[in-house]
Amino acid sequence: MFASFELSGRFGARASALISASTLICVPAIGQTGKAGSVAQLSSGGADQTEIGDIVVTAQKREERLSDVPISITAASGDELARRGVRGPGDLERVVPGFTFTESSYGAPIYNLRGIGFYVEAIGASPTVSVYLDQVPLPYSRMTQGASLDLERVEVLKGPQGTLFGQNSTGGAVNYIAAKPTKNLAAGIEGSFGRFNQTDFGGFVSGPVNDTVRMRLAARHEGRDAWQKNYVPTGTNQNKKNGSRDFSTARLLVDWVPTDRFDLELNLNGWKDRSDSQAKQKIAYAPVVAGGFPGSPEYPNLQAQLQAYPNAPDRASAAGFGPSSSYRRDDNFYQLSLRANYQIADAVELTSISSFSRLDVSTPTDNDGTIYPNPDILLKGSIKSYSQELRLSGNALDGGKARWVIGGNYEYDISQDQQFLNVYGSDTGIPTGTRFSTLTLINNQKVHTAAIFGNLEYEIVDGLTLQGAARYTDRRNSFAGCLADSGLPGGIGTAFAELSALLSGSSTTVAPGACVTLGPDNKPLPIVNLDLNEDNVSYRVGVSWKPDPTLMLYANMTKGFKGGAFSTLPAIRPQQLDPVAQESVLAYEAGFKTSLARRRLMLDGAVFYYDYGHKQLTGYIDTGFPFGTLPALVSIPKSRVLGAELSAMARPIRNLTLNIGATYVASKVRSSFVTATPFGGTADIRGQRFPNTPRWQITADTEYETPISSRLNAFVGGGLTYHSSTVAAFAGGPLFDIDAYTLLDARIGFQEPDKHWRVELWARNLTNKFYWTSVQHIEDTVTRLAGMPATYGVTARWRL
Repeated sequence: MFASFELSGRFGARASALISASTLICVPAIGQTGKAGSVAQLSSGGADQTEIGDIVVTAQKREERLSDVPISITAASGDELARRGVRGPGDLERVVPGFTFTESSYGAPIYNLRGIGFYVEAIGASPTVSVYLDQVPLPYSRMTQGASLDLERVEVLKGPQGTLFGQNSTGGAVNYIAAKPTKNLAAGIEGSFGRFNQTDFGGFVSGPVNDTVRMRLAARHEGRDAWQKNYVPTGTNQNKKNGSRDFSTARLLVDWVPTDRFDLELNLNGWKDRSDSQAKQKIAYAPVVAGGFPGSPEYPNLQAQLQAYPNAPDRASAAGFGPSSSYRRDDNFYQLSLRANYQIADAVELTSISSFSRLDVSTPTDNDGTIYPNPDILLKGSIKSYSQELRLSGNALDGGKARWVIGGNYEYDISQDQQFLNVYGSDTGIPTGTRFSTLTLINNQKVHTAAIFGNLEYEIVDGLTLQGAARYTDRRNSFAGCLADSGLPGGIGTAFAELSALLSGSSTTVAPGACVTLGPDNKPLPIVNLDLNEDNVSYRVGVSWKPDPTLMLYANMTKGFKGGAFSTLPAIRPQQLDPVAQESVLAYEAGFKTSLARRRLMLDGAVFYYDYGHKQLTGYIDTGFPFGTLPALVSIPKSRVLGAELSAMARPIRNLTLNIGATYVASKVRSSFVTATPFGGTADIRGQRFPNTPRWQITADTEYETPISSRLNAFVGGGLTYHSSTVAAFAGGPLFDIDAYTLLDARIGFQEPDKHWRVELWARNLTNKFYWTSVQHIEDTVTRLAGMPATYGVTARWRL
């Protein structure tokens, strides 16, 4: 059992840190205008239609041309995201080189930018890449699945964004901009049908209610049959399939503009996910305890079956999962936000953003890659999040040479997280021989975060601008949790009562569902209560220079923090639940943005260096006699990330658009740090690169459109995504290698010149490339998570 606990914590040590890079500027699209700004509009002043138009973003919480913002940003319009099959944050890998998505062992989404990421199972753990919808926070990654509905654009800000977007944005920030209510009646519908009976349908309707009120309602449903099959078809699992998609999302926007100086924006959005959790592929047998404990009808010893179970073939659809269990999620989310803007004076605006978010999760997963229950996990929990931001912004001095923002915000989060494990592994017992098969991990938190922030930019001479920003954050986190009996047959309580009695020398009883974490007297604690109070100052200083309108050079130094964290671990001792302190990133970046050849070519590039302090990950601590080394959250004192990025958008001839972005990242642990390996033992990981951090990432896309009649255009296009090889864990060995892969997409179809309708045939992963994105060792098998196989279909869109 004790070894089991070591391994069940060890997979977190991968700390999926990934690299970011290229500022890929996507194809301009016909978008709506609103308070958040417009997407990208083609230049209309000349006859040369090969010119690339400006893109307007709100990366600094005001409308600016992308070419004028002195930080690395990828911006993509809603139409561009739709063409490239981006349905959620995880799909951003197709348009943002360096952004990487993976799932944790329990199905939690992990987002990473430029090597900065946090691998953890708890639903209430703050990520390092923050996600926002119209500047309203989606503070936990599990909340973000429906954010890509009916978009005007998405902006991905790279590097620490703690000054304007808050603590925990050490990797970057993803800001989704919803398409806004329109002055005139507008509507659109879209439908897709594809492989595995994929059936996606959605649409929107927008327009005025009266002279001061406008509304926009959008909805989408994504459906797909199961695509995974047990590759060992025996008995009851012969026709068992997994991997169905059943996801629905909707959003209602209401804008009220009673005067020229005051407006309100109401946003009610939510989603429901009834999809299957993806099953894993077994690639090796690796028992925690050789031979395991003796078997019995209640607690079978599965070692012979697991060892004999064949490893998965290199086929995406091949998987292993329990034949009699359902792995269908029951996850729900809704959010209500209200934004008020008041123009106090011609150059001063007051903005208030209030929101409430609620997430409920019930996610089952099968993590052994076989038909056996070793282990089956049910993650259940909920999060309530309240946030309020109030800020003043404006400009002053000589026609607005000084631009400023000052404000504060407060957030209160309540999370309840329980993980129920059904396990028959080689370690499910104690030294006396008493067995168990079920246990529960409890992690409940309350987090109060308060901050004040300011940002000032001053153009000291024409074209030369200095910037300074800072945020003071105070964060107070209270935790209550433990390792607990499940209250079900085979619960761990009986075994721990016996263990406690053996160690303490006196009789012990454990009530069904009670905690079993052992205190200093070797008696179970009623609960483990802990507090973590921290504060910090994030800052940015920078300079930008525009020697002429077509070129900008910039350099920044930015300090960001991610708050300390509590873990969800099977804690035998309370020390395993002690929090890890906040981590920090000190980032140096220099870059350029330029347009050439009469705006037919746009180039962006940057070099960056991150001094990464106290990187959080799951490791091990010494708890003393009698248990010794056990899993806990720890931090690597010193690491670094360095790299470079380059992107280009070109229109060499009329109607042809080319995009390409590339990033190179080298990550390294700089200090001596001893951590456990995935198969037991320890290793000093000094000099090793971060897990899940490919050195090279490349994205590319092209589309050519040509008239075939006065009322019909034809188009053809395609995309490429490349990841070089990486590893899934520190000191994991060859089994934890993740091979390089290249994915190709293609599309062809017709549309009206004014884009009222569009029909396209599309294919993703056109060559049916087999690849995988993670490797794990939780119990007695090593498993991997495969990428989707080739998919293809047809999509039709119509807009009024």
